[in-house]
Amino acid sequence: MVRIPFGIRQLDTTIGGGAPPGSVVLLSGEAGAGAREFMYTSPMITGLAMADPNLFDLYYGDLPTEAELPEEVHYVSLTADESQFRDEAGRAFDDEIVDAGMEAIEYHDLSTTYFHVSPVPRAWYAERAPSIKDIRTRDDREGLLTVLGDLLNEHAAGNLVVIDSLGDVVSAIGDRAEIEWADVAYLLKGLQKAAHEWDGLILAHVNFETLSDTRHGQLVDAATGTLKFEWASGGSTLARTMVVKQFRGVLSQLESENIVRFETEFTDAGFDISDVRKIR
Repeated sequence: MVRIPFGIRQLDTTIGGGAPPGSVVLLSGEAGAGAREFMYTSPMITGLAMADPNLFDLYYGDLPTEAELPEEVHYVSLTADESQFRDEAGRAFDDEIVDAGMEAIEYHDLSTTYFHVSPVPRAWYAERAPSIKDIRTRDDREGLLTVLGDLLNEHAAGNLVVIDSLGDVVSAIGDRAEIEWADVAYLLKGLQKAAHEWDGLILAHVNFETLSDTRHGQLVDAATGTLKFEWASGGSTLARTMVVKQFRGVLSQLESENIVRFETEFTDAGFDISDVRKIR
């Protein structure tokens, strides 16, 4: 079966090449435990494979036999522009990875839509002053979820799409009349259904510390798979770990190998797996 690689070499190799096409994977992270680094590494290394195969071979190696690269890489941010993303990625990767990887990443900045009806000064998120048309349409613009949905309809088929982050949508609940918690859960359920037709890979980040257990469970249930990033005790120190909480078409394979938890680390090539913990 063809798989879409995550861009994390040891993970891709362990799970048969990557994620099944049509997957929506929730990257659910405790602060500082690695979810955001995973979210940067996946598009950057995948983009590197398209823009500079020699560098990709140096930092990743050969693709697993079952793996097939997506057609395009898209990164969607609700609150940050491309220069901010590049600066943050530059602190996690060698410069040559960022320079080459960004060539293949199409970046989508939705911050103008996100902040448009908020009390945040427009100068903080938009380069130009508001026009009369902007002012007139300030309260009747398209909803954030509609804009996000239209973008995915246009770009998700056959591609890797990273959404940064569902936590921003959750934080807007109560501030925007058009967004309620049920809309967020429905978004992920609808996304999973659409992704089955798109045959790409969608990664959506959320900090589970900002959610109740019930709400987090609803998101986990709506996604195809969930990678949970958390701190775990490793003797006298804390270790960053990644748990495959659930993943249709993948988890059974890991359980047959007695694997559910990975120890992780950060290198010049971003997020990586340093050790595999077996079930005792």
